[in-house]
Amino acid sequence: MDLTTVIAPSRRGACPTLDTPMLTGDGLLARLRISGNRLSPEHLTLLANLALVHGNGLVEVSARGNLQVRGLSPSSAPLFEDAVSAIFDLETGLVIDISPLSGEDPMEKADSRPLAEAIRTGAMAMHGKLGPKVSVVVDSAGQISLASLKADIRLVALDAAHWAVHFGDGKPQVMDAEGAISATLAMLGALAAFGADARATDLFPVTNASPISTHHGAIPPLSKRPEEGGVTMQLTSGHTTAIALPFGQMHGEALIVLADGARTAGLGNIRLAPGNRLLFDGASPSLVAQAAALGFIVASDDARLRISACIGSDGCASGNIAARRLAELLASHVQPGTHLHVSGCAKGCAHPRATDVTLVGRADGIGLVINGRAGDTPSEILDEAGLIPAVAARQEAR
Repeated sequence: MDLTTVIAPSRRGACPTLDTPMLTGDGLLARLRISGNRLSPEHLTLLANLALVHGNGLVEVSARGNLQVRGLSPSSAPLFEDAVSAIFDLETGLVIDISPLSGEDPMEKADSRPLAEAIRTGAMAMHGKLGPKVSVVVDSAGQISLASLKADIRLVALDAAHWAVHFGDGKPQVMDAEGAISATLAMLGALAAFGADARATDLFPVTNASPISTHHGAIPPLSKRPEEGGVTMQLTSGHTTAIALPFGQMHGEALIVLADGARTAGLGNIRLAPGNRLLFDGASPSLVAQAAALGFIVASDDARLRISACIGSDGCASGNIAARRLAELLASHVQPGTHLHVSGCAKGCAHPRATDVTLVGRADGIGLVINGRAGDTPSEILDEAGLIPAVAARQEAR
């Protein structure tokens, strides 16, 4: 690891990795893209222990289902990198998101793995030419929605042979699998030619066009249903249960206890899932109860699932408020059907899209944004005492 390449917190065009961690308010943050998005209970225990030894003990599962470890230091980060590299098989290069259930989901319309692999192979020639935030989503349209994940190129299965292909925010086009792969690689090639700052939204901005109709039927709008915890989903063989980390974060000690419970129960597979979740294949009610006692989210109606929150001033140099602490305070006041975003600053890292209510940390207070993003102009500036009345008033007006 060359610590001269550590990413400064103000540089928004880069992403933290294992070998190039990002400097934050609580030290260095390293992100791990686990190949296949799967790990064993033993591996989860090892990672949590490494977070305790080399970091501040905090482990995160990101919105895309990547693992993050916080609080590394310039001296501990290389040791953490070496230890992780010896244990895990990590992905690098172009970010391609698929459902962690792909190929085993009886409700999916198509298996997304072959397309993802073909795109990954074809994009290897563009390594180093694409921006670090360029991403592709291949959505099998099954039990886990990927609609909330931001993507430059999005492929959504319509049936076993056809895909709706979205470039940026443009109008989707229906293609067969071969055409979808070719079009995706052509778009990635164009972005690579334009340079590392190019994004598909620059070439295909927002359109107000209605969903297009085809002989396969109208392409439905993307459903941004909230990700759920405590939901058991059927697999082609067996089942898996979602257990979510509150606001994407949990201390390593709690993860070790949960992993030990899974191992004792004979579970062998944990899937990393979008929406800050871990999926435990074959989880029993007793394991779910243990997770609840440890503070994990195990119920689909848990109010914390209706809130997105970054770490804020507790761990980010850009944060003006302790976003997750405020989110915990406000959780019981967020009604079903409403989504609240609490952001430490105007960058809005925890939720880049518009939400019903967004609270933004500022130098002069907390900005209130209605039906917008963290970077939008707030309708008013509040102090902490005014947060609960403001959130309640907004929901009463719905």
